[in-house]
Amino acid sequence: MLTSMLFLSSALFMGWSLGANDAANIFGTAVGTKMVSFRTAAAISCLFIILGAVVGGSGAAHGLGALGAIDRLAGAFVVSLSAAVTVLWMTRFGLPVSTSQAIVGAIIGWNLFTGNPTDPVVLTRIVGTWVYGPILAGIFAMLLFLVVRKVVNNSTIHLLVLDRYTRNALLVAGAFGAYSLGANNIANVMGVFIQALDLPAREFAGLVLSGEQQLFLLGGFAIAVGVVTFSKRVMLTVGDNLFKLSPVSAFVVVVATALVLFIFSSTWLSDLFVSVGLPPIPLVPVSQSQACVGAVVGIGLVKGGWRIINYRLLGKIGLGWIATPMLSASLSYVLLFFMQNVFMQNVQM
Repeated sequence: MLTSMLFLSSALFMGWSLGANDAANIFGTAVGTKMVSFRTAAAISCLFIILGAVVGGSGAAHGLGALGAIDRLAGAFVVSLSAAVTVLWMTRFGLPVSTSQAIVGAIIGWNLFTGNPTDPVVLTRIVGTWVYGPILAGIFAMLLFLVVRKVVNNSTIHLLVLDRYTRNALLVAGAFGAYSLGANNIANVMGVFIQALDLPAREFAGLVLSGEQQLFLLGGFAIAVGVVTFSKRVMLTVGDNLFKLSPVSAFVVVVATALVLFIFSSTWLSDLFVSVGLPPIPLVPVSQSQACVGAVVGIGLVKGGWRIINYRLLGKIGLGWIATPMLSASLSYVLLFFMQNVFMQNVQM
């Protein structure tokens, strides 16, 4: 058990890094517009991230597992550590990078080191979300903003009442966003450990949790710690610097981002598509950072076109997206070499 916890430490580090970075995309716009305090945002994020991870985390986790079946704890440890270190580097620069890209890059590094093939169909499915994820979020944001703006403009509600409604709406949207983050991105934290560690089912407070759900619960707590301790800087980058957002715009961005993550982690929605003759939704961990930036850009287009978007910061974020999987894959390959040849730990069966 002690050995297992030692290897799981990299997953806890990854969870902390994800909480420090990706929580910015749940409440960054709300905190940046000072409609919600950081303390309140952190509390709601922690609660619903854990809930989403335990209740709805299996779909995206198994989708990620199809990219590389890591079956040894030492290999899972290195892959998770490589992704976490990459995310931490980017977070120190204040960039909302993709933990999904980091873990995918690290898994590819494991495939290259061990000689296991990388399934091009699965890889294309995951990488595709890096393209149409932010586009879909931008479309959602534009449509939602037009609807909300029309409702607000035609409303006779007093400004003080409208302000209270907006704050409450941001809290509800943030809770939905936190749940979606937990359900979708817990795969980035614990997905590589599912096949490497087999835990028996246990009962907690009258609820029976499978071994997989126990991993998700542990990962959810790690994300929550990252939210509380290190997420404020990236929140301000997303919420205040890329594009100046009004409180109503902040609400729209949170909802649009959450919808994208929810769609790509929802098993029942994918099954519904199949039942009506449509192709299934790929259940894979998508980049919440990219979805958030896509939503912010969508709002910018509706409000004033390309002229008022901070292109320098947008370009900096884009470079981070390109560099993240390459850095993570390279680091994973090097650390796997040391793990197997210096520490004499097998990284695959």
